[in-house]
Amino acid sequence: MGELKQHQPSMTIDEQVENLKSLGLIINDEEYAKKILNDISYFRLVKAYSLGLKSKNGEYNDGVAFEQIVELYLFNANFRQITFAEIEKIEVNVRCRIANYFAETYGVLGYKEAANFADEEYHRMFIKDIKEEVGRNSKAPFVRNFRENYEGGELPIYALVEVFSFGILSKFYKNMKNVDKKVVAKSFGIGYTYLESWLESISYVRNICAHYGRLYNAKLSKTPTLYKEYSQAGIGNNRIFGVLLCMKQILKSDKHWNLYVNQIELLIDKYEKVEVKTMGFPKNWKELLGQK
Repeated sequence: MGELKQHQPSMTIDEQVENLKSLGLIINDEEYAKKILNDISYFRLVKAYSLGLKSKNGEYNDGVAFEQIVELYLFNANFRQITFAEIEKIEVNVRCRIANYFAETYGVLGYKEAANFADEEYHRMFIKDIKEEVGRNSKAPFVRNFRENYEGGELPIYALVEVFSFGILSKFYKNMKNVDKKVVAKSFGIGYTYLESWLESISYVRNICAHYGRLYNAKLSKTPTLYKEYSQAGIGNNRIFGVLLCMKQILKSDKHWNLYVNQIELLIDKYEKVEVKTMGFPKNWKELLGQK
């Protein structure tokens, strides 16, 4: 292991501007730059959105201006917001279909029985997780209603899923028996191995959105299994475009999906410095992403 780096000392806003200028970044309006850096941290803005704009020696490429970094940040913020809205639809739909199927098949409290799942240890961890989630939501009126007015104080599966994080929902589906996964996945017109992979990746992207993270020029650590037609066409699964293709399949009955695709196009047109290939978008991205 090499020598560890020392933490850099804190810089004032004025010092941050001077530091950027020393690295060759063009700053046309210093007061504007100071205002932005006072509203958006140097780490969140400059460190994240300078990727690809600097050479190995740490200096900015010729012609790169502060406004370009802000533009990439604003594109990401808007893209993240519209994508989060589509993920919400998926989350609500999947919650509903899993809860309905599980209740009909195993009863409203069937989730408590390890025999109804594929892996007993995984189920034990799930029970621990949901106890924590119910505890965090103990003041919610519907949680209080079931805990105070029903025998045993247990939440039925159709109510319990409403306190699941998307991550727990994904884990719940992953631990369902294959025969049960198939039924839920079939309701979306998808193979269950694909849906299992996609939910895990979409949950990961959802958390990036929820924490105001970066989707632009970001490599994803939770990658989905793509249809062969996409992977054979050279589309990678470690950028956001691969996840969007999966979301398209889950939402293929949603007549509003093409509005989302059009919103993406408007954002790309608005923010001219955006390089969509850094997000895995091929040249024919709109054709691939649009619903027919």
